[in-house]
Amino acid sequence: MKILLLATAYNSLTQRTHLELAYRGDQVSIELGLNDQVMIEAVELYQPDLIIAPMLKQVIPEAIWRHHICIILHPGIKGDRGPSALDWAIANNVESWGVTALQANEEMDAGDIWASVNFPMQPMSKSCLYRSQLTQAAIQAILQTVERFESGTFTPEPLDYNKPDVQGCLRPYMKQRFRAIDWRRDSTSTIVQKIRSADSQPGLLDWIHGKRYYLYGAHPEDTLTGTPGEIIAQRHGAICRATVDGAVWISHLKRKTRNRLSLKLPAALVLPDESATVPESDVSLTVSPHRQTYKDIWYEEKNQVGYLHFDFYNGAMSTDQCQRLRDAFIYARSRKTKVIVLMGGQDFWSNGIHLNLIEAADNPADESWRNINAMDDLIHSILTTDTHQVIAGLQGNAAAGGVMLALAADKVYARRGIVLNPHYKRMGLYGSEYWTYSLPKRVGSQKAQKLTDICMPMGTQVAQKIGLIDQALADQPDSFRQQIQWVAEEFAHHPAYGQQLALKQEQRQRDERFKPLEAYRHEELAQMRRNFYDSDQSYHQQRYNFVYKITESQTPHHLAIHRQRADSEKTCSLIFAQ
Repeated sequence: MKILLLATAYNSLTQRTHLELAYRGDQVSIELGLNDQVMIEAVELYQPDLIIAPMLKQVIPEAIWRHHICIILHPGIKGDRGPSALDWAIANNVESWGVTALQANEEMDAGDIWASVNFPMQPMSKSCLYRSQLTQAAIQAILQTVERFESGTFTPEPLDYNKPDVQGCLRPYMKQRFRAIDWRRDSTSTIVQKIRSADSQPGLLDWIHGKRYYLYGAHPEDTLTGTPGEIIAQRHGAICRATVDGAVWISHLKRKTRNRLSLKLPAALVLPDESATVPESDVSLTVSPHRQTYKDIWYEEKNQVGYLHFDFYNGAMSTDQCQRLRDAFIYARSRKTKVIVLMGGQDFWSNGIHLNLIEAADNPADESWRNINAMDDLIHSILTTDTHQVIAGLQGNAAAGGVMLALAADKVYARRGIVLNPHYKRMGLYGSEYWTYSLPKRVGSQKAQKLTDICMPMGTQVAQKIGLIDQALADQPDSFRQQIQWVAEEFAHHPAYGQQLALKQEQRQRDERFKPLEAYRHEELAQMRRNFYDSDQSYHQQRYNFVYKITESQTPHHLAIHRQRADSEKTCSLIFAQ
């Protein structure tokens, strides 16, 4: 079946929808909803059987929905309407929420219902919820809708508020006045909830020392106290502000400006003067998982397995974070365990180097160079580990150097349904992280080259089939973590563990004799140095467009197959048709 996806951006949900539909055998093309004319033209060129909008902020033109079935994915339960569905659900602390597949008509979010899937709400930010539970529910709703459409016998359900299962309502856009924090009255839990309802977009607007900032990355604190609203501590770039009943950590800020662009950055970096006299509050690497505080790296052990967690905002890894994670890994390697599991974070595994911090640096080229070398140092420590088996447990999406970080482990397991983007070129980069060693070793030289050239996302089904990962496990985060624990303990207690470790050591020695790791690194960094420092390279412009979210002027050619010549090469074949 020919399906056209209309989307505001090729974001994680749009990518996942693309992957799932293509994997089931549908022919999928994508058009960014830049304006009405572009969308109308896409429909005329492609003549799709079905149109799906997984994430579209624009209204589908009447000229399209009058003549084609158009399915809108709304992030709300039956009857919910309005542009801030998930924001209101988090702010109101509802126990469950849902996704509804609606047929587009003249009234926003009021079309006939093709599918609706509910899920339990978890205490997390809007963006994290969107990429986990909501995405899982959205994919279920999309697949149900496609199957029902294909059957030709299904009649969608008109929206009827008299039905007992229609419990939503029309809600307004959540303006900042609905989110505003009253530091003299609001509890820690209320403040955390308010910030999470706006994270990562649009952010919660607040005052700090007479200036306005958007707040992101809220974490409750159960020990520190002070005068409500005051900054009382800092930790690895995050700031801690006192509340009426405790304190809250805020990891990132963005200055509100009128005439110039501003970046979302670690809070202390945005407030250099205010944080200069604020004490640093350390936290142990082995802090209790039950402790409420801000931590981006922590370690725990169980049954001869060490679990190293690193939960970096949006998966970006700064120079400092790479160095601290390497130190934490070396500590884990010193322990009398048998297996180390690299857990990443629930929201993201890793997206590689920290482009926002690089953009904000006095010399972005120099900071790029420092960051990639710190990333390489971390990965070298993993690749050369001969005392433990190392497992990568990918709970969340991974891209670019983050995928290559995972491939440094001996075994790679992923939560079913996450999206992998194992390429660099759309950022104008050749790539490092020893990818020229690790990627061909897993998928072969030919596929490694194609993966890094065609710049398409990959789902866990195909990733497992081509050997990029060893296995996809459960699709729910809690179940995935339980299965990773079983897998790791099975490795640790296997009767042949000693033999497996010896074979690993022998293989690394053979690989080193054939070509030293230092040679791979030297060759990769020679290319990266050109990307960073040569004036004719596109990296700096691509990075600028990415971090400031400069809108594409047209849909990328490799996504809009309806705009390709009929005899053009189908670049998706490696990604989808295995």
